[in-house]
Amino acid sequence: MPAGKFLVEIEREDDGRWLAEVVALSGVLAYGATRDEALAKAEVLALRVLADRLEHGEPIPQVTSLFEAA
Repeated sequence: MPAGKFLVEIEREDDGRWLAEVVALSGVLAYGATRDEALAKAEVLALRVLADRLEHGEPIPQVTSLFEAA
Protein backbone atom coordinates (compact mmCIF):
# COMPACT_ATOMS: atom_id res chain seq x y z
CA MET A 1 0.00 0.00 0.00
CA PRO A 2 1.37 3.43 -0.85
CA ALA A 3 2.22 5.49 2.22
CA GLY A 4 -0.46 7.83 3.45
CA LYS A 5 -3.47 6.08 1.88
CA PHE A 6 -6.26 4.06 3.44
CA LEU A 7 -6.21 0.45 2.35
CA VAL A 8 -9.65 -0.83 1.36
CA GLU A 9 -9.95 -4.62 1.41
CA ILE A 10 -12.64 -5.91 -0.93
CA GLU A 11 -14.04 -9.41 -1.13
CA ARG A 12 -17.05 -11.16 -2.57
CA GLU A 13 -19.35 -12.89 -0.10
CA ASP A 14 -20.91 -16.32 -0.71
CA ASP A 15 -24.27 -14.66 -1.41
CA GLY A 16 -22.75 -12.59 -4.24
CA ARG A 17 -22.59 -9.26 -2.43
CA TRP A 18 -19.31 -7.37 -2.26
CA LEU A 19 -17.85 -6.20 1.06
CA ALA A 20 -15.37 -3.32 1.29
CA GLU A 21 -13.57 -2.50 4.55
CA VAL A 22 -11.30 0.45 5.32
CA VAL A 23 -8.69 -1.36 7.39
CA ALA A 24 -7.34 1.62 9.37
CA LEU A 25 -10.77 2.82 10.48
CA SER A 26 -12.41 0.31 12.77
CA GLY A 27 -15.98 -0.47 11.81
CA VAL A 28 -15.85 1.21 8.41
CA LEU A 29 -17.22 -1.39 6.05
CA ALA A 30 -19.96 -1.46 3.46
CA TYR A 31 -21.76 -3.91 1.21
CA GLY A 32 -22.66 -3.37 -2.42
CA ALA A 33 -24.17 -5.28 -5.31
CA THR A 34 -20.97 -4.63 -7.27
CA ARG A 35 -17.31 -4.19 -6.32
CA ASP A 36 -17.44 -0.51 -7.32
CA GLU A 37 -20.60 0.12 -5.31
CA ALA A 38 -19.12 -1.43 -2.16
CA LEU A 39 -15.91 0.56 -2.61
CA ALA A 40 -17.79 3.83 -3.11
CA LYS A 41 -19.97 3.25 -0.05
CA ALA A 42 -16.94 2.43 2.12
CA GLU A 43 -15.13 5.56 0.93
CA VAL A 44 -18.15 7.75 1.73
CA LEU A 45 -18.48 6.20 5.18
CA ALA A 46 -14.76 6.69 5.83
CA LEU A 47 -15.02 10.38 4.94
CA ARG A 48 -17.97 10.76 7.32
CA VAL A 49 -16.01 9.09 10.13
CA LEU A 50 -12.98 11.32 9.50
CA ALA A 51 -15.15 14.45 9.41
CA ASP A 52 -16.83 13.43 12.66
CA ARG A 53 -13.46 12.87 14.33
CA LEU A 54 -12.18 16.26 13.16
CA GLU A 55 -15.37 17.95 14.32
CA HIS A 56 -14.90 16.48 17.80
CA GLY A 57 -11.19 17.30 18.03
CA GLU A 58 -10.11 13.67 17.75
CA PRO A 59 -6.92 12.77 15.91
CA ILE A 60 -7.06 11.25 12.44
CA PRO A 61 -4.36 9.37 10.57
CA GLN A 62 -2.17 11.57 8.36
CA VAL A 63 -2.81 10.91 4.70
CA THR A 64 -1.38 12.21 1.45
CA SER A 65 -4.10 10.66 -0.69
CA LEU A 66 -7.17 8.90 0.55
CA PHE A 67 -7.81 5.40 -0.79
CA GLU A 68 -6.10 2.40 -2.37
CA ALA A 69 -8.24 -0.60 -3.28
CA ALA A 70 -6.65 -3.98 -2.63
